[in-house]
Amino acid sequence: MITSIQGLLTECTPLRAVLELNGFGYEVNIPVTTAEKLPSPGAQVKLHTLVIYREDAQTLYGFATPPERDFFRLMIETVSGVGPKLALTIMSRMSLAVLEGAIRDGDVNSLSKCPGIGKKTAERLVVELRAKVGASGSLSPVAGPAGETTPAPSGDTTLRDAILALTALGYKQADADAAVRRAKIALGAGATSEKLIKRALTG
Repeated sequence: MITSIQGLLTECTPLRAVLELNGFGYEVNIPVTTAEKLPSPGAQVKLHTLVIYREDAQTLYGFATPPERDFFRLMIETVSGVGPKLALTIMSRMSLAVLEGAIRDGDVNSLSKCPGIGKKTAERLVVELRAKVGASGSLSPVAGPAGETTPAPSGDTTLRDAILALTALGYKQADADAAVRRAKIALGAGATSEKLIKRALTG
């Protein structure tokens, strides 16, 4: 099992990255939330991976952090009707912290706004994953630029606080999530929730 790959990033699109290692180019399917954290081609990067084997193909999926990879695996192995393509779409729409929060809170409305997700699939996500997500959401790491990550302690709620603040100001949850993610990339892993909010509001 290939659990990670580290090499030279030679190509990158919102849903695909190519890493060159020992003369081989590895095509890796990635969510938008991972692509946002990657540097420009030419830099060394590490992706945490999962290989999906089918009769006619084997596909490599990559993520910025182990918890994101593990949640992707959890979705495709636990939730009926959710395969790799749909799971990647879900994780492209929402960051892991917000996705876990929506599942814990039973927020079917937010989940069903993901492309390809209807109300019934959103309800299955909540029913089948709620107990596995847990009460604290402490599995989510704090991600910095270039795919660098620092595991977040259970009390670290910087990202979630910033997102909640924006939703209180009238932002839709998905829009608030995207704005805070962009701010996090720009400011780095050490940014406070106040700085993230200010950056998100100013674009």
